[in-house]
Amino acid sequence: MRVVLATALLACGLAAGAADKNLAPTVANAARSVPPAVESALRKNLPERMPNFPQIDEISRTPMAGIYEVRIGTDLFYADAEGNFILTGEMMDTRNRRNLTEERMEKLLAIDFAQLPMKDAFTIVRGNGKRKLAVFEDPNCGYCKRFERDLQKIDNVTVYMFLYPILGPDSIEKSKAIWCAKDRARAWQDWMVRNEPPVKADAACDVAVLTRNTELGRKHKITGTPTLVFADGSRVPGAIAAPEIEKLLANGGK
Repeated sequence: MRVVLATALLACGLAAGAADKNLAPTVANAARSVPPAVESALRKNLPERMPNFPQIDEISRTPMAGIYEVRIGTDLFYADAEGNFILTGEMMDTRNRRNLTEERMEKLLAIDFAQLPMKDAFTIVRGNGKRKLAVFEDPNCGYCKRFERDLQKIDNVTVYMFLYPILGPDSIEKSKAIWCAKDRARAWQDWMVRNEPPVKADAACDVAVLTRNTELGRKHKITGTPTLVFADGSRVPGAIAAPEIEKLLANGGK
């Protein structure tokens, strides 16, 4: 993504559709405030100098003197106060050993757990089910199968399973079969944990949920499976082991 953005910037041709106008700022404290003159200059100069420049969603101050963050959707780059120079890449705080760009992206990509369409997921409840976790998985994902085996060790949790078939036609067919099963949770675990293939879906079964889940994942830029979403909105891409899942659940996802 950053390479593509850099190429587009150098070519003065950022796609107008890259902006997400509905993405609200995630950091609104005074430390990120920008002098009005700087904001005005950047919003004026960048589009004038770079044809097809998309709408800027947010301009924020960074810890580096004279350098400002310019956000378009969930793409970040950096500019001087007048937009004479722009940079792509990651900003590091060397004193505190922090990746500031990565931290910012985590906030931008956070998902409001309460807003997830739980009707489009099936649930797996273990123990008292008090802790909450949403997971996007493809039934043909090898990493997902490994993750599912580790997930068996987690108790007192409700898992909202969003079928997210992005690995090809067979993933879609298996997802249809699992969604249309009488006991979705059992069909899912039979396949993911015990390698027992699901029974082919009845043609009359409504599987529009798979399209909705795919659109939801694209909206939130979920590009791989498994992707975990915790109750505090934080997300973790990739298969993580049971101890790490426990740690994140205990900390609310942080």
